[in-house]
Amino acid sequence: MESSYYKAFVIHEKDGKFHQNIKVLSTDNLPVGDVLIQVHYSSINYKDALSAIGNKGVTKNYPHTPGIDAVGVVSHSDSNRYAIGDKVIVTGYDLGMNTSGGFGQFIRVPADWLVKLPDGLSMKESMILGTAGFTAGISVLRLNELVKPGDGKIIVSGATGGVGSVAISLLSKLGYQSVAVSAKQSEYDYLYALGASEIIPRLEFQEMDKRPILSAKYAGGIDTVGGPILENILKTLQPLGAVTTCGSVSSTHISVSIFPFILRGISLIGVSSQNYPEPQRQTLWEKLANEWKLDNLLNLYTEISMDDLKANIDLILEGKLKGRTIVNLIDN
Repeated sequence: MESSYYKAFVIHEKDGKFHQNIKVLSTDNLPVGDVLIQVHYSSINYKDALSAIGNKGVTKNYPHTPGIDAVGVVSHSDSNRYAIGDKVIVTGYDLGMNTSGGFGQFIRVPADWLVKLPDGLSMKESMILGTAGFTAGISVLRLNELVKPGDGKIIVSGATGGVGSVAISLLSKLGYQSVAVSAKQSEYDYLYALGASEIIPRLEFQEMDKRPILSAKYAGGIDTVGGPILENILKTLQPLGAVTTCGSVSSTHISVSIFPFILRGISLIGVSSQNYPEPQRQTLWEKLANEWKLDNLLNLYTEISMDDLKANIDLILEGKLKGRTIVNLIDN
């Protein structure tokens, strides 16, 4: 196979410090895999930002190209499942963590990591969703197994973030009434436009009464931050309520009594999109492209170039990004 040269956003370590630069690389140096993909779009996730600042819990070895999301066109394939020219999505698995990721114009990955781009989505739309939207999709899917739209309000934490914003939009589309928890008063109009029926300031919610169980207010919840906010969601669920949790930006620990579980029969559901199994992965992407496709999908994103990555990584670490930020690789 003939090698190609391409641009990539590379993190390298020198004297204990981590530096971010755009470099020209060769596809000869990509990891072993069944399928070579020319990346058209990626997106920024919190895990990408951690990789970009040298978090060894995410990425063990540098130099490295982050980007846990990618969509593009198959350039070479050793798999009979994918042909040259196929449009494919890669989210999760090890992409962008210890395998060169979507912040490069080419990636090479195992065929098992791929999903064919559904007919109902453009490549850009698939990355507006990306890992965050896919995680929101899993969260709503799991919540819907136990809590129906008529059961009561659904509380969503981290509402202006990637997962939270897509979750609110999905809940609204499916007929749920959602309550957003957010620290960003300037973004309240944005949250109402997504479909939130009510907004609670984050500080007000996380400083609620510390008693082990509180008045039942919510039929369910989608938590993206962990910590005290998750604790208070659990304490305020109605009988047989459920909450999904997928993030830990607030804290990796919770301290909660068993009382809400044994007195109200509530459920806590962990959500991970990284190794979500096939064929469920393809099925959910098809759902997000068709019956669950968001009417406001094109209102949820900001588009940047590779040159803008460093500044936007700083913003996501500061909690200042809203919605989804996608990276155009094809025009770089």
